[in-house]
Amino acid sequence: MQKVRVPINSFQYGEISDSLLMRTDSAVYSASAQSLQNMIVLPEGGVKRRHGFKYGKNANFVTGAAANKKIRLFSWVTGEPITASNSLSDDTNRYVIGIGDGYIAFPFTSTLLGAQILTQDVDSNALPFDEDDLHEYNITRYGDIVIICHNKFAPRILTRKASTTQSGQFDFEVSVFSFSQRADNKVTFQPYSTFQDSGVTLDPSATSGNGITLTTSAAYFDTTGSQTGGDYLSSKHVGTIIRYHRDEITITSVQSSTQATGNVHENLDVRLSVANPLRTTDGSATVEVTHINHGFQGGEAIVISNAVAVGGINANNINGSRTIDSDIIDENTYSFTAGSTANLSQDGGGSVEISSHAPSPNFDEQSWSAVRGYPAAVTFHQNRLVFAGTLTEPDSIYFSKIGSFFNFDVGDAADDDAIQVTAALGEINPIRYLVSNRDLQIFTGSAELYIPTFQNQPLTPTNLQIRKQTPYGCEFVTPTPIDGATLFVERGGRTVREYLFTDNESAYTSTAISTIASHLINTPIDMAVSNSSFDTSESYAAFVMTDGTIALFNSNRAEKRASWTKVSSDFGSFDAVTALGNVIYATIKDSDGNYYYGSFENTTDFEIGLDGWRERSIVSNEVDLSSIAGQPWGNGDTVTVLAKDADDTQLSHLGTFTISGNVIDLSAYSAFNYTTAYIGSAFTSKIITNPIDASMGNGPATGEIRGLTNIVVDFKNTRSAKVNSRPLVTTSAFSGKKEFRLLGYNRTAQITIEQDHPLPLQVNGLVAELVV
Repeated sequence: MQKVRVPINSFQYGEISDSLLMRTDSAVYSASAQSLQNMIVLPEGGVKRRHGFKYGKNANFVTGAAANKKIRLFSWVTGEPITASNSLSDDTNRYVIGIGDGYIAFPFTSTLLGAQILTQDVDSNALPFDEDDLHEYNITRYGDIVIICHNKFAPRILTRKASTTQSGQFDFEVSVFSFSQRADNKVTFQPYSTFQDSGVTLDPSATSGNGITLTTSAAYFDTTGSQTGGDYLSSKHVGTIIRYHRDEITITSVQSSTQATGNVHENLDVRLSVANPLRTTDGSATVEVTHINHGFQGGEAIVISNAVAVGGINANNINGSRTIDSDIIDENTYSFTAGSTANLSQDGGGSVEISSHAPSPNFDEQSWSAVRGYPAAVTFHQNRLVFAGTLTEPDSIYFSKIGSFFNFDVGDAADDDAIQVTAALGEINPIRYLVSNRDLQIFTGSAELYIPTFQNQPLTPTNLQIRKQTPYGCEFVTPTPIDGATLFVERGGRTVREYLFTDNESAYTSTAISTIASHLINTPIDMAVSNSSFDTSESYAAFVMTDGTIALFNSNRAEKRASWTKVSSDFGSFDAVTALGNVIYATIKDSDGNYYYGSFENTTDFEIGLDGWRERSIVSNEVDLSSIAGQPWGNGDTVTVLAKDADDTQLSHLGTFTISGNVIDLSAYSAFNYTTAYIGSAFTSKIITNPIDASMGNGPATGEIRGLTNIVVDFKNTRSAKVNSRPLVTTSAFSGKKEFRLLGYNRTAQITIEQDHPLPLQVNGLVAELVV
């Protein structure tokens, strides 16, 4: 028989898939484990028991049909207090918000924030949020506003404002995102797009007024629902703006797929963009007009105004009603016959306006509406508000003017004008998320793109480029930056990748980071990144899975460390997650279908190893639970109780108790004078090493029958532990190396470290003596 001592100095790669259990040659194998359940990988390479899930409140914020349904969490750090007299602490600017089925709710993150529940917008319309779509919602924040997006509803703005009723507090309201308008309200600075097929024309019945008839040469208008009184009352086109030669008309009713009625905002005329657009020929009455993309046909009637004399033809013989010559010169030029003959060949005419209501293909429609859909993605980037991905234009991106977030007028493509662009890359890439990072990163359902940022240059209409990078596609889980990269879930929900720019390739790569722990990735539905979490300096990404577990990813690129661990709870199934500062917040659903909101944080001097825990005073050897609103425990339920010693030096595990009369009876421990109890549900923390292996004189021990004799484990501040069923005997927090003697032989030779009691556990490493 041969003996060899095998060290496990680090668990820096976390929990790995059992598909890697033959990779004993790999550095990953020797610094990982087969299971790290409810353990956190520390920067030094050791592992410790995770924080318990602290109960915050019952997440049934509303009653009726919306109660006991999913909510989506997001964090919000606002600007400084918005009233000059407000001297509140920074905590008043940090919130965790819940979006539910038809409402927005505010858990008690800030001590000064009341339990506000919003179910209507400022115009008393019901909020459009739907439980089935919550995981698809896209959110961005800027100071005291939050913008919420989805294809099915117009973007909503959540605004914080100073309370008018309570000094030092804030109120919240929801409104529909609205675009800036010209001072006379006749022009709306919103995106417009062309939706008609080539050659389809629009024929207004007049150049001004209300109730004019709009006729298209092919089916165009939405005819949803049945007709009443000749109108389709349910048409989604009603209320939208259509532009004829860039002049706005609001549709007021729809009579058929080719006919609608509308109100003209101002006369249907256009000032020609070319200066001096008229050209005369000596001895001819024919005048050529340069009118970019005019869309007219020969014989159409137009009205010319504001023209000045040119080529010897005075203004009176140019202005007024004219007929376009039958032969159209080209798409940008046509001609008409003036009232007199020119005596000079000349370009001129000044600033000319053309008015007409002739059938023309030169019309467009607002890009976002009930009939065309709304943007799915939103972010702020380089002082612009950016939207993308409507139902009708899934690969289009819309940038606001610089510094003017509600103005999307593309104007004349000046550097600060709004930008409207389509990612025409050979196939339609439906945009799901935008991330403002080193560049503007674009995550679609089929590929990853980006818009590069140029050094010392802002994005402008003339330098913007869209570049396709990788072909994986993104699931409906918000991509989130961590440690210099952006994490996203690949289409199909089986792989997590990091989107990272590499200088060697001068391009973005999408490297799979979940390969070594593929068994933990089970269709993620939510993700959050928290920095300096779990009382460490590390960044952690928490992925909520459909099975109710959380896969916790830790990354430190500088030290080339990355790890995965599994978080689960006997208290229930995790359902949503967000991060605020260094704390991860979540909702959890118990076996009765009730949702609870809380956080993974340590708000005491002790590590509380319970989920759904609350701190309660012990009075007369009893814990009274009657004052906890919406608590997860009731009469007949069994809970685990930890108690603080009288000298406040450590916790003691008192065991499990059944609640009766909203009271937990601790009279059996009256002699210990406990004053504070922590009540909750115990969770299992467990370390299972990879099979202990080594290279012997005649080759590797892989698969051989072998035994583990002596195990030396390095603990820190540990109160409860078992090593292959051998207990750590201690009455206080133990730090140091402890030897455990084992018996038995098998082909796996694994070490399991677990607990009898939910008390602190930290393992820095171990050394195993292997006998083959």
